[in-house]
Amino acid sequence: MTAASRFLAWLVFPVFALSSFNLLADTVEGAPQALHLLDYISADYPPTVEAGKVVDDGEYREQLEFTQVLQGLIAVLPAKPEKAALEQGVAALHAAITAKQDGADVAHQARQLGAKLAVAYEVSQAPIITPDPTRGAPLYAQNCSVCHGATGAGDGPAGLGMTPPPANLRDAARIDHLSLYAIYSTLGQGVEGTDMPAFADQLDDRQRWDLATYIAGFSADPAAAKADKTFNIADLARQTPAEVQAAEGPQVAASFRAQRAQPPQVKRGPTQLLDYTAATLDKSLAAYRAGDHDQAYDLSVAAYLEGFELVESSLDNVDANVRKDTEKSLMAYRQSLQDGLPVAQAEQRLDAAKDKLKASAELLGSDGLSWSLSFISGLLILLREGLEAILVLAAILAFLRNTGQQSAVRSVNIGWGLALLAGLGTWALAAYVIDVSGSQRELLEGATALFASVMVLWLGVWMHDRRHAAAWQDYIKQSLVGGGGRFGFAILAFFSVYRELFEVILFYETLWLQAGPAGHDAVLAGGATALVLLIGLAWVILRGSAKLPLALFFSINAGLLCALSVVFAGHGVKALQEAGIFGTRPVAFFEFDWLGIHADAYSLTAQAVAILAIVVLYGRSRMAEKKRITTA
Repeated sequence: MTAASRFLAWLVFPVFALSSFNLLADTVEGAPQALHLLDYISADYPPTVEAGKVVDDGEYREQLEFTQVLQGLIAVLPAKPEKAALEQGVAALHAAITAKQDGADVAHQARQLGAKLAVAYEVSQAPIITPDPTRGAPLYAQNCSVCHGATGAGDGPAGLGMTPPPANLRDAARIDHLSLYAIYSTLGQGVEGTDMPAFADQLDDRQRWDLATYIAGFSADPAAAKADKTFNIADLARQTPAEVQAAEGPQVAASFRAQRAQPPQVKRGPTQLLDYTAATLDKSLAAYRAGDHDQAYDLSVAAYLEGFELVESSLDNVDANVRKDTEKSLMAYRQSLQDGLPVAQAEQRLDAAKDKLKASAELLGSDGLSWSLSFISGLLILLREGLEAILVLAAILAFLRNTGQQSAVRSVNIGWGLALLAGLGTWALAAYVIDVSGSQRELLEGATALFASVMVLWLGVWMHDRRHAAAWQDYIKQSLVGGGGRFGFAILAFFSVYRELFEVILFYETLWLQAGPAGHDAVLAGGATALVLLIGLAWVILRGSAKLPLALFFSINAGLLCALSVVFAGHGVKALQEAGIFGTRPVAFFEFDWLGIHADAYSLTAQAVAILAIVVLYGRSRMAEKKRITTA
C-alpha cells in the first residue's frame, strides 16, 4: 500500500476486524463506518488493477478483506426494506473485486452502493451550515501543518520518519476520488495504523467541515470557480471531482473542485443556525443511546453554543420569553445527559427542546432579519452590553475627577483604551489566526465576568470606606492613588470594558451574517444610535456626579458598584454553564437577565456569596469606622 493510500485505508479495519459487530446491532452507528469504508474502496481500488491484472498485490488483498468486513457491517445493521438489496450489492462488489474488474467500474459500483446506504440509514453527508475555508485555515495551521506541511505536501517537520508518512494532500489524482464528506469523516475518526489522530473530540462538526473545505483547496484552482454551473452544497459534499469529470468533462470538474474548496457562502439566517442545533442534538442523543455519554454531552454543548446562542440576541428583541423557554429546554436536555437519566427521559427532554427551537425559528423567519429587527438588534446589543461598562467607568472617572486625581484618570483612560485594542485583537485572532470555539468563548467570558465581579466589589467597599472627609484626607496623605490604587483602577477599567466588548463583537458578527447585505445599513444605524445614547448617558452621569456632595457621591457609587458585582457574578456563572463547565439546577425563582438573576441554584448561589461578601465587608467597615470615631 502506498503512503497516500493510507489516508483512508486503516481508518476502520482494525476496529472492525477485532469484534465490534455485535455492539452495532441495535443502532445505525455502523452505517457511517460502512459508508466510509465504501469511500475508501472507491478511491483506492482503481490503482490496484489494470486491464484485469493486479498491480499492487498487497493493496489488492486488502481490498478483498475490506469487502468482507463491509459484509459483516451491513449484516448487523437494523432491519429495513432496503437491507437485502444492500447485502446483495456488497456481495456483487466483492465478486467484482475478486474478478479483477476495471477500477473505474468498481469505484462507480462502490459509490452507488454508498449512496443507497446513506439514504436507507439516513446518513447525512452534507453540512447544515455552509463550510467556510477561512475558518478552516487556522484549524489546519493548529492541528495539521506540523505533519502535512504548510502547503499540504506531507512535508511537515513532525512527519519526518513517520511510517507511513503523512499523506500528500496536494495529490489531485488521489483527492479527486474523495468526496468532501469522506475528508470530513476522516478528520473525525482518524486513521488507524498511522499517527493521524481522530479530531472528533477537539473539533465540532462545523469545524471539521470548515477544515475539509480548506484541505480540498490544496488541489483546486480558485480561478475555475467562476463558471456557468453552480453546485449546491449537498452535491459539493457528496460527489467527487472524478465523478463530475466522467459525467460532464474536465472543465466542469475544475469548477467543481474550486467550488467545493470555496463553497458559495449563503446568508446564515436564523433557520440555518437553529437547524444546526436540532441536527447536532439528534447526534447527541444517538451517542447517548450508544453509551458514549461524554460525546453526547459535548455535542449538546456544541449544539447550543454554535447554533442557538448565536440567535439569542435577535430572539430577545422579538420575544424574550420564547428565548428563555428555549434556553431552559436546551439546558434541561443537557442536564439529563449529565445526570445519566434513562434514554427515554433524555429523548422526551430533547423532543421538548426541539419543539421550542421550532417556535423560535417561526418567530425569526427563514429569510433572515427584517430591516427594523436588524436596526433594533444593532441598537440594543451595544446599548445593553455597553451600559454596564459605562456605569463602572463613569463611577471611577467621576470619583477621581471630583477628588483631583488627574494622574489616576489618565491610568483609567489607558486601561479602557487598551481594552478596546484587546477586543479588536481578539476579534482579529478569532477571525484570521486561531479558531475560538463556542466553549472557549463562553469560558473566557465567564472567567472575565467573575474577575470583574471581584474587582468591582473591591472598588465599592473601597469607596464606602472613604465616604467621609476625614477618611478621604487620610487616604490622600497616604497617596495610594499614585501607586497601587491607580494600577487597580486601570485593571478594573480594562476588564470591565473588555468583557462587554467581547460580547459585542460576537453578537455583531452574528447579526451581520443574519441580516445579510440588505440589512447591513440597519445594523450600522442601530449601532451608531446606541453609541450616541451611551455617550449621552456617560455625560449625564459624569456631570450629575460632579455636583453631588462627596459623602453622598461615594455612597451612591459604592452601592452601584456592589450591585454590579452581584450582576457580574450571575452572568459569569451562567457563561460557564453555557460552556459546559458544570451543569444547571433550575429552581423556583424569578428571572431578570439585566441583573444577572437566573432561576438556577448555581447562579443564585454565586450571587448569594457576593451579597454575603458585601455584608461582611461593609460590616467590617462600619466597625472600623465606629472604632475610629471612638478613638478620635
